[in-house]
This record gives sequence, C-alpha cells and structure tokens, in this order.
Amino acid sequence: MDGNRRYARSKNKLVKHGHSDGFLALKRVLAICFRLNVKCVSTYGFAIDNFKRSPEEVEALMDLIEEKLLEICEHGDLLEQYGVRLNVVGNTALFPERVRAAAHKAEAISRHNDKAILNLCMPYASSDEMTTAVQSAIRNGLAAGEYRDITVDDIDSQLMTTLGGSPPLDVLIRTSGVKRLSDFLLWQCCENTQLQFSPTYWPDFGLWDFLPMLLDYQRKAWAA
Repeated sequence: MDGNRRYARSKNKLVKHGHSDGFLALKRVLAICFRLNVKCVSTYGFAIDNFKRSPEEVEALMDLIEEKLLEICEHGDLLEQYGVRLNVVGNTALFPERVRAAAHKAEAISRHNDKAILNLCMPYASSDEMTTAVQSAIRNGLAAGEYRDITVDDIDSQLMTTLGGSPPLDVLIRTSGVKRLSDFLLWQCCENTQLQFSPTYWPDFGLWDFLPMLLDYQRKAWAA
C-alpha cells in the first residue's frame, strides 16, 4: 500500500493525514475483495524499516494503528459480515505495549471467523519472517531429536502466513508506480504469483484500479 506520503504532499496535507486516508482506502478495497469472495488478503501495514523514520511520523503511525485496531474491536462489521479472521503478522515485540495489546484484542474477537483471512503485516519484513522460520524449523528438529538437513517444506511450514492458515499467494500488487517488492512476501511470491504494479497512490486506489488487475489474473489463470 505505497504512496501515502507522496499523496499527502500532492494534496498539501500532513503526512499523518496521508496515512489516515490510506486506512480508508484499505477498508474500501477490503470490502471489494470480500464481496468478490477473495479468500485471503495480506497487506503491508508497517515495515520494520519504517521504525527508522522520524520519531514524529512513527509515533503518529503507532497512534493510528492502535486507533484502527481498537475500532475493529468495537465495530468489526466488515470482519463479521464476511466471516474474516484477522492475523497480525510480523515481529509484534517491536510494537509499543499499547499497540500489541490492541493487536491481540483484534485478533481474539475474529478468531471464530472461518470464511476468509486478513493478514495485517506489521511490523513486517520478509527477511525477518524467513529468518524466524529457519530458526523455528531448527528448534523443532532438535526438540524431536532429529539431526537432518532443513528442507523447503520445513521452512514453509513455519512461515507466519502458513501458521495463520493462509493459502498460496496468487497476486501481489504494489501501488504508487514503484516497481520493487521491498522485502514483502518474498518467499510466498517466488512461484506462480502474478505481480501487478499501479501508478496510483494508495489512498486514491479503488475499484477501477483494482478490477483490471483481477481480470488480468483471471485471464492468465484460465490460459495456464
């Protein structure tokens, strides 16, 4: 979901307002996805590298994340309407305690939902996820008294998305005209994943940006 800051500057808004508008765009796009019966959506909500931004911007983002997670707890209409289970995927130990508590509460209220999955990846980095998965695979092998090579399947089974029940990744979309993956779902998109790039800043992203990507995916999937 790239382009919040550039969107804000283009509208002469504060950066924090760009992030707020980005959350509105997320809610809008999620409604489209779940109405179209998409079974799993993973969003890059906050990168581990984002902690390197100015203290003011990081604090504003922590406030916004906490606010929106608590809003989900109080008014989880979208999750309940479509039976969506929420997973907060990432190194949550890096969050302030107040944000961790909000994340755990939001996950708990949707745990009974089983029709679709929403992965909020934050604070996330694919390199961190893969490192953690390798460490877990080694620990599991040692605990079982097994001394063997770690396999692809061993690592895959310990990925945060796998542990959360996510299916394989079909389409990865990046907005704002930037064409790089920026340490997002690198393991998951290494096979049979279509990459789509949009020039639109994330807060402006909507149905008419999204629909051609879905149709392109469908066309390629049917032709395969």
